[in-house]
Amino acid sequence: MNRKKEVLILGFALFAMFFGAGNLIFPPSLGIDMGKDWLVAGIGFLLTGVGLPLLGVLAFTKVGRLEDFSVKISSRFNTLYCTALVFVIGPLFAIPRTGSTTFEMGVLPSFPNVNPLVLSIITSTAFFGITLILVIKESKITDIIGKFLTPVILIILAAIAFLGITGNIGTPVDKNITGVFAKGFVSGYQTMDALASVIFGVVIVKGLEGKGIVEEKEQRYFLSGSALIAAIGLGLIYFSLMYLGARVSGVGAFSTTSAALYLAEITLGSAGKIAFGICVATACLTTSVGLVAIASDWFARFTPISYKMWSVIICVFSGVMAIGGVDFIIKLSIPVLCILYPVTIILILLNVFGVKHVLVYRTATYTTLVVIILEEVFSKILHVTPVTNFLAKIPMAESGFVWVVPCLAGMAVAFVAAPIRKAAKLKAKQAEK
Repeated sequence: MNRKKEVLILGFALFAMFFGAGNLIFPPSLGIDMGKDWLVAGIGFLLTGVGLPLLGVLAFTKVGRLEDFSVKISSRFNTLYCTALVFVIGPLFAIPRTGSTTFEMGVLPSFPNVNPLVLSIITSTAFFGITLILVIKESKITDIIGKFLTPVILIILAAIAFLGITGNIGTPVDKNITGVFAKGFVSGYQTMDALASVIFGVVIVKGLEGKGIVEEKEQRYFLSGSALIAAIGLGLIYFSLMYLGARVSGVGAFSTTSAALYLAEITLGSAGKIAFGICVATACLTTSVGLVAIASDWFARFTPISYKMWSVIICVFSGVMAIGGVDFIIKLSIPVLCILYPVTIILILLNVFGVKHVLVYRTATYTTLVVIILEEVFSKILHVTPVTNFLAKIPMAESGFVWVVPCLAGMAVAFVAAPIRKAAKLKAKQAEK
């Protein structure tokens, strides 16, 4: 086996798995919002948009199976957590967003004079109808489309980046934003790649095992090298799009999808804008088919409803959600992602570093979950003043990381208590004998 060649192939495979429409629409939008501070925000975005997903895949050299990802907390927690992941990257947010992105980037620019609501309903119906057919028939068309479209989109992106960087499209303006790094960090949640990495990790590790690579050390070698390749590719795309977004930050307000289309238009012209939108929208179809298949398979495991019926249910639900538009879906997803992501960050890191103590897993996860629910639900949504005042006193709260210090404190206590607890149990067993 040519190890370097295998690492290169796996690196491109990882890149392709994470590369999608969400990776294209959020960076320029963040650049526009941040203006001169785009680089600091970009570093935060890179941590959650690139670093965390690749660590998530790497974690599966330690875990091996999705059923074991958070089982140290409890089997029930693991099932609930994985189901929440599937809901979020499935019918709640990610699947509807593919339909909305298709409409806003691929259809609406070509039919500007048609009633947007009517056009959105028609597009959503057609998009998820095609998705359903391809999912049920398990067609290879999406694989062919994906392999063809990814290089085309990358060529278009390279042209946009080159023409945008070398051209006079504008200068980043000062937006007077506070908490820039935290905003970039949280914006990276919207890619949902870290959540997807928990699912993708199983696929990648199984692929390595199928090639006879079963030793943890060997798997980590291949995944580390391929992760670097994928990270470089995604990082270049993110930073170039964020920089271009920052350069047009003085132009005005944009919706999430219109920012990317505007960059395509001012660099490639109207025809380039339409071509780019159609390519991205078609790529959304391959993503939609894959996610519907994953979600349908997961829900069919735990219910008496069949895979095909779940496919129908998910497509119908997603089609209705998609009509609300990308920004509507993003608004709904923010509190959910802000709760789920910190927990995912903790679980990924605990698995990557191979922490053995069950008490550490439980303390870190539950402490993070409680604090983040207090912030997102009781403080931000219900506006409970005593809760808000209490959270404001926690270090790093002003920076947007209120959960970090309580989590670290809980882990420190658990690391000390775990050996004592283990010794006490061992002593009790010996006493029974």
